Order: sequence, then structure tokens, then C-alpha cells
Amino acid sequence: MNLLVAGISFIQFARAGYFRWRLFVVFAVLSIPLSFLGGMLELDPQWYKFTLGVLLLFAVARMIGLFDKEKMSLNELNWPIGILVGGSIGFFSGLIGIGGGIILSPVILLLRWGSIKEAAAVSALFIWVNSLAGLAGQLRFGFELSPDIWLMAGLTLIGGFAGGTAGSFFVGKKQMKLILSVVLILASVKLIFT
Repeated sequence: MNLLVAGISFIQFARAGYFRWRLFVVFAVLSIPLSFLGGMLELDPQWYKFTLGVLLLFAVARMIGLFDKEKMSLNELNWPIGILVGGSIGFFSGLIGIGGGIILSPVILLLRWGSIKEAAAVSALFIWVNSLAGLAGQLRFGFELSPDIWLMAGLTLIGGFAGGTAGSFFVGKKQMKLILSVVLILASVKLIFT
């Protein structure tokens, strides 16, 4: 499902002109092989999930301005930090079976390396490549598809197209920040309590 939704979202945001290759590459260069490696490991990911959940709540607090005022200017991209952050996110993404964009989006915003829509565009492709790499790593253990996979895929396509189109063309910066904050809170709750 990640592949469908992230692929559609990426196409929509890229069509709207928000995708930045350099911003994607700095995170993806190490995340893809480490996501594959994480997908090959079979560990209890509970403590990773809890830690990520808490970090996401911190990211939400920063995004809504609890710690400081949001600065409008963007910072210069720092390749060594971006590569390390991307590799870490990729590894944990493969390990716990998520695409990693839910972590990458607030990182881009907190480091002020891109706007909210640029973060959404880069995160969508990041989710796609890491989901594919993690899935490839998990093939080692095998998996079964749900019998109603086609219904889920159809609903995923509809939802992904609607969300990607709305986010890339119709939703403003403040609304995007609110939506991302709500999604991050929900993801945090799920990571911490499941």
C-alpha cells in the first residue's frame, strides 16, 4: 500500500513543481541500502517504535512553535548530516516496516531544508524507495498477501490520488502544517501504544 500511495503522491507533488532532487538524494543515498538491511533483520521493534513515537511528538511540538518561532528562511543543505539522518531513517524503516516519510518530513522542516510541500514531495519518493527496499529485504522470510488485497489496493489508489492532488494543488501551507501535525500525532500514538 505504501508503494501505491507514495507513488501517487510523489507524481502529484512533482507535477506541481515541489520536488527537489538534491534534497531527495542526500537522504536516499544511504537510506535505501540500510532499509534493505533493516528489512532483513528479524528483531522485536517495540523499543524502536516507542522511541520514534516520542521523537515524532517532539517534532510536532517544534512545528507548531512550542519551543521557538518558526523562521521563514531556509538553511543550506548539509550533506554529511543528511546522509546520516537518511541512513538512520532508512534502517529503522526497514526494521519496523514503515516507509520513513513520517519521520523525514518533520526532519526536513526542523532543519529548515525545504518548505512543507517540498518536504511532502521528497518524503513521498523516500517512502516509495524505502518501502521497496524494505520489502525486498523481507522477502527473505516470505510473506502472504491478504485475500482482499485488490479491494485495499483500489481504495488506496483512490485515497492516494485524492490526497496527493489536494495536498499538491489546493491545500495551503498552514493547512498542510495542521494536517502533518495531526498525522504525526496519530503515528506517534500508534508507535507508542501498539
